[in-house]
Amino acid sequence: MGLTTFTEEYTNAIAPARLFKASIYDSHNLIPKLMPQAIKSIEITQGNGGTGSIKQINFVEGSTLNYLKFRIDELSEETFTYNYTLIEADPLMEKQIESIVYEVKLEPALNGGTISKMTSKYYTKGDGELSEEVIKAGKERAMGMYKAVETYLLQNPDAYA
Repeated sequence: MGLTTFTEEYTNAIAPARLFKASIYDSHNLIPKLMPQAIKSIEITQGNGGTGSIKQINFVEGSTLNYLKFRIDELSEETFTYNYTLIEADPLMEKQIESIVYEVKLEPALNGGTISKMTSKYYTKGDGELSEEVIKAGKERAMGMYKAVETYLLQNPDAYA
């Protein structure tokens, strides 16, 4: 099994508690409303949405992916940490990916906003290596969701306050 790791960090003007509630804790409700052109639904298929739960993202017809399933490994509103593992994806995981582990940590920024630190660990099948387009597509999907939530929160200052 191969391993490729990426770490990204970016800052925004939203407080960590508010960003955590919207983009992580309530993502299954908010993100399909903000991105109906890409995401049909997000369902909690096992558990109550906390640690150990399984969520499934269903993409709209015509997307390169049909769905993603991931397991929530850690969810802490006290430390603003969210770790989860992609365990199933049609058709992405058929070919080269065993799993992807994501670690998200939201920290207070000096301006009252948030420093978002994200680490992605791609575990490939056998000695396989990931193509640049798979990595780029994953990053673009994740950033698209975070940016949609950030824009929504900036435009709606009372939401998730």
